[in-house]
Amino acid sequence: MLAEGTLDGQVAIVTGGGTGIGLGIAREIGRIGARVVLASRSADHLTAAVEELRRDGIEASAQPTDVRDPEQVDRLVATTIERYGRIDILVNNAAGNFVVDADKLSVNGFNAVVGIVLHGTFHCTRAAGLEMIRSGRGGRILNLVAAYAWTGGPKTLHSAVAKGGVVAMTRTLAVEWAHYGIRVNALCPGPVDTEMSRAQLWAAPEIQEQLLRSVPVGRFGSVEEVAQAASYLVSPYADFINGEVLVIDGGEWLGKGFAG
Repeated sequence: MLAEGTLDGQVAIVTGGGTGIGLGIAREIGRIGARVVLASRSADHLTAAVEELRRDGIEASAQPTDVRDPEQVDRLVATTIERYGRIDILVNNAAGNFVVDADKLSVNGFNAVVGIVLHGTFHCTRAAGLEMIRSGRGGRILNLVAAYAWTGGPKTLHSAVAKGGVVAMTRTLAVEWAHYGIRVNALCPGPVDTEMSRAQLWAAPEIQEQLLRSVPVGRFGSVEEVAQAASYLVSPYADFINGEVLVIDGGEWLGKGFAG
């Protein structure tokens, strides 16, 4: 756990920051000093999240944003600059996914997920990155991805394609933007215990047991563990890490070859 004050004076935008992992990351980087701007399509989620962070003593604000819309993303960045005068950190966490056989995946379903995950990450990265370049201070960009971006993932064609594109974007921009002082990395959580995952991914006990067997350490991850890893990657302690994908999944993806 990083010390309080590590990110003093820094300003961070966290997309998909109203709930779950996004909110957890916002809380952790806020705890160590960053002022955080939460972005989400749900104004209700944002209102509750900002109130929660402020009760914890974190300076937080919100900007309702659909990351699929570049005009809304530009407004997010402009509003952040107007309010705080700078952007130092961008966490691209906004995502969408559902489980479906590839032969039953509709064009609209495919486009919806790719629009949020891949196009949305590009829109946010472009808008915030241009501001980081203009400021001359550089910055840190962190993208949330999934291991099936490189292992493949049955019933997740849309998300796997989108996350694979985000991995490529991460590594490409890490090279192109390093001379601006911008580091670009990715964080890859495995199965993490959240309210949404309990309801949507392993609601049935047999599914939960099957998934647990696929994780060598024998348990699910926590939001706090993911948030601490994220805070490290956007902190000065990781300034020589660039273009990497940090996997935090208890060894799940490594076990694919022998555990199914």
